[in-house]
Amino acid sequence: MKENQLDPIDIRILDELTSDARISFVQLSRRLKVSNTLIHQRIRKMKQAGVLKQAIYQLDPWKLGYQTSAYTQIILADSKFHRRVEEELSKIPEIVECVNIAGRYALLVNIYARNNRHLRDIIYEKIQTIDGVEGTNTTISFETAFKRSIPLTTEG
Repeated sequence: MKENQLDPIDIRILDELTSDARISFVQLSRRLKVSNTLIHQRIRKMKQAGVLKQAIYQLDPWKLGYQTSAYTQIILADSKFHRRVEEELSKIPEIVECVNIAGRYALLVNIYARNNRHLRDIIYEKIQTIDGVEGTNTTISFETAFKRSIPLTTEG
C-alpha cells in the first residue's frame, strides 16, 4: 500500500473502525457488503503500512477523578535539550500528549490533574525541574467540545 493510497473500501473500513474499534470482522464485512477475507486483507495491509496503529479504549478523565485539564507550552533553554526533555516528560503519567510546536515554545503538553493544586505541583515540581526547561505557559481547559480522528477522503 503506497502512502495515502486509500481506496473507497479502505476509507469505509476506517470510518467503521474509528466509530467502533471493537466491531468484529464478520460484522464489518456484513455492514460493508464485502467478504470477510477482504476485510482481513485490507486491515492487515493498513496495519503493515502504519495507517492503523492500535485499537484503544478512551477513558473519561472526569469519571476517573481528573477534574482539571490543561495545555502547557514549554520553553527550552536550548534546542539541544529537545529529545531529553521529551523523554523526561514521557515519565510523567499525567501528561497524555506531547507535541513539537513552532515559535517561542518548543513543546506543548496536555495534562490531566485531579485538581488545580495537583496541576500546580505537576508544573512546578515535575516539569519546571527538568534540566533544559526554561519556562512554561499554561492554559486550563474547561471542557473538550469534541475530539475526532482526521478526515478520510479519496481526494489526492
